[in-house]
Amino acid sequence: MDMSKYARSIKHHRRQVSRLRRHQSERRSEQGFTLIELLIVMAILVLLAGIVAPRVISYLGSSRVKAAKVQIQSLATSLELYRLDVGRYPNNREGLSALVHKPTNTSSWNGPYLQSRSVPADPWGSPFHYRSPGKHAAFEIYSLGADGKQNGDGENQDVTSW
Repeated sequence: MDMSKYARSIKHHRRQVSRLRRHQSERRSEQGFTLIELLIVMAILVLLAGIVAPRVISYLGSSRVKAAKVQIQSLATSLELYRLDVGRYPNNREGLSALVHKPTNTSSWNGPYLQSRSVPADPWGSPFHYRSPGKHAAFEIYSLGADGKQNGDGENQDVTSW
């Protein structure tokens, strides 16, 4: 066999192999992910969710407790303004709604004492409890927390004005 013919044959063979490899790599990129690759990604996502979710939930619970404290302080400030105008705190029958709607037999009411047209609910969607006179102070505003029952820990704790 002639050496130049042999060299041309080798070059031709190399070009074919190069084309074949390019074609295979193009096909490989079009095929997508394998099942094992997808399972690995899913396992990583599940692990991350297992680590992150409890922390996010605990922050959400503590932020609701903090929001309830801020709301109670705001209601207490409004009650102080009510007392300055009327001369007393609303009684138990009048409740916190006296901050929004003028009670009967109250001449010096200068409200509403809240920006909204209604008394806000606590962060868990329940109404705030009000007592006047209270056991611990002249008035008491409190929320029973997420469970709606007295006492509790975490998000179930009672949030009080005293």
